[in-house]
Amino acid sequence: MAVHEQASEGRPSAPGGEDDVDAVTRAVLTASRLLVAVSARSLAAVEDRVTLPQFRLLVVLATHGDAKLVSLAERLGVNPSTAMRMLDRLIVAGLAERQVNPANRRETALRVTPEGLQVVEDVTAGRRREVAAIVERLAPQQRSALIEALTAFTAAGGEPAVPGCGAQAYPLGWATDLPAPHDI
Repeated sequence: MAVHEQASEGRPSAPGGEDDVDAVTRAVLTASRLLVAVSARSLAAVEDRVTLPQFRLLVVLATHGDAKLVSLAERLGVNPSTAMRMLDRLIVAGLAERQVNPANRRETALRVTPEGLQVVEDVTAGRRREVAAIVERLAPQQRSALIEALTAFTAAGGEPAVPGCGAQAYPLGWATDLPAPHDI
C-alpha cells in the first residue's frame, strides 16, 4: 500500500512525516470536540444564570482578583463596553460586584462575589469529574502516554501548566489570560 493511501486511512505513514502531522492534527481536533462537549455540559448546570462569555468573565475575576474595567476587557479580548454589559448582568445576578477604591474615588474595582466564585468552582468541579471519568477508562500506560503527549503539546503551544487546586486551577487558557498592565 502506498504511503499516501496509508495516511488517508488514518494511519501515519512515517514518524515525523507530514502525514504524521496530519494524523496528530486530526486526533487533537477530535479530542478538542470531546473537551468542548465536556465544557458545555459542565456549564449547562448554570446556563440559566450565566452565559459562556459571562462565565469567562467570572473565571478571570476568580483567577486574577479585583480588576479595573480596562484590564478585564483586555484579558477577555473584548471592548470595555462589552465587558461592562456582561458585568452589569453578573452584578444583577449577585455573581460580581463593583467597589469604589477608597484611595481614589474615581476608580472602581470589579470583583467576583462569593456566590460567583461558587459558580466557577461548581462548573470546574463538574468538568474535572467528567474528565476524570474518561481518564479512568484508559489503561495506566495510556494515561502515562497521554500525560507526556499533552504536556508536550501544551508546552509547544506556550500554555503554562495548571496547578493542582484553588483559584489557579481554572485559568482560561486563552492568550488574553496573561497579566494585564492595568491590574490593581
